Amino acid sequence: MLSENNRAVQKAATRARILDAAREALDAVGYEAMNLRSVAQAAGVSTGAVLSHFRDKQDLLHTALFEDLEQTWTAARAAKRKRTLEQELSHIAGTFFAYYAKRPVLSRALLRESLFAEPPWSDRFAAQVAEVHQHVAALHRAARQSKPEEAALFGAAFFSFYYFALLAWLQGGHPDPLGLFKKLLSQHLKQEK
Repeated sequence: MLSENNRAVQKAATRARILDAAREALDAVGYEAMNLRSVAQAAGVSTGAVLSHFRDKQDLLHTALFEDLEQTWTAARAAKRKRTLEQELSHIAGTFFAYYAKRPVLSRALLRESLFAEPPWSDRFAAQVAEVHQHVAALHRAARQSKPEEAALFGAAFFSFYYFALLAWLQGGHPDPLGLFKKLLSQHLKQEK
């Protein structure tokens, strides 16, 4: 018999295989064409096993996105070096853009679904965005000795540049989202002085 600890390890491993298979399927065929049966087959489990971990296809997608973005955000914060405000914000945006560039088909589905998610996922995604916003505002306050309301407004500007560049790239309107983001950010920072 499996011990409680071994069952937990096995359950986590199964969940990870399902998420990996889902990411691959989403990347290969897109959200609409992906089905739970093929994800289960690729993960080497039954469809019932997939449904014991995730409510439905949308829950599977949201989980994959949330966890990927959480890991990306951890990576963006981890590599701290002595950077200017502009360099640090470009590093943060660049880390996320690099994630999306690795899987553009998946990224389109993930972005669309995360922007229009329903609870509880909408709350979880909003909390992620709020955490990044607070971090960006804190960076602005430290670099520019700005007031809290100015820093919060700057955080909103950061996201407007970030999402504009991301959407322009995903829709094929701009080949270099980081380059576009950097131009918008640089122009904004020059106007602040």
